[in-house]
Amino acid sequence: MNLGRYFERIGFGGSAAPTLETLNALHERHVHSVPFENLDVQLGRPLTVDIDAAFDKIVVRRRGGWCYEQNGLFGRVLEEIGFKVERVAGAVMRQARGNEAAFGDHLLLLVQDPGEPGRRLLVDVGFGCSLVRPLPLAETDARFDPYDVGVRTLPDGSWRSREDDAGGAFSYDFRPDAAAEAVIAGRCVVQQSHPASTFVQNLVVQMRTPGGHTTLRGRVLKAFSGEGVATRLLESAGELQDVIGDTFGLDVPEARDLWPKVCARHEVLFGADDGE
Repeated sequence: MNLGRYFERIGFGGSAAPTLETLNALHERHVHSVPFENLDVQLGRPLTVDIDAAFDKIVVRRRGGWCYEQNGLFGRVLEEIGFKVERVAGAVMRQARGNEAAFGDHLLLLVQDPGEPGRRLLVDVGFGCSLVRPLPLAETDARFDPYDVGVRTLPDGSWRSREDDAGGAFSYDFRPDAAAEAVIAGRCVVQQSHPASTFVQNLVVQMRTPGGHTTLRGRVLKAFSGEGVATRLLESAGELQDVIGDTFGLDVPEARDLWPKVCARHEVLFGADDGE
């Protein structure tokens, strides 16, 4: 892997030594530079868990991606530097969906702290992204504006990572063991093909900003900050394309073709309401 190209993509100019300082800096630069987005799913383009494909998409073509791509790529970068990394399967919103929630709906990373043997860190650049920096795998609370985040143990021996903003809590559960790669690959297929998948149903683009977070869900653009939430409803295919390009830095002109689908989904979700 060409680490230099990846560092240029995220604007990282520090030391590439396998230290906690390097890990924190890489994590923060990644989430401020690479949008979470499911445009390819919406456009019907198949995605895989192949890391070379993720490098081409995110680094060479300067796109974003979802968890399988972003955490897959980030994990490989960390391994190349010298970190010890485990790929772990998460189950999104298991507290609401119960044990029927599928582990593998999310890919996250556990990384050994190079300065403290036996201590593992939750590393996740592919959840949209609530974590600005890694958190210890321990009972933990932190504030990454505009989110309160935390990690908790659960009675069944699994862990829960949660974020909370003005809109309510969002979380995923995981067991602190290496994932079965076949499970991850299978869930990647399901998430982009099953009609009930939220990635199939909804257009999502989002990225961290300094002290905030900007999200596009269908027609609804929201900018979260310490001062509150600014909401805007998109009104045309051209405006959709402009926001994807100007706000998130993505050159995907075909996105304007998604406008009829975006409007239809908005009507299902909100009806006459404007979604704000």
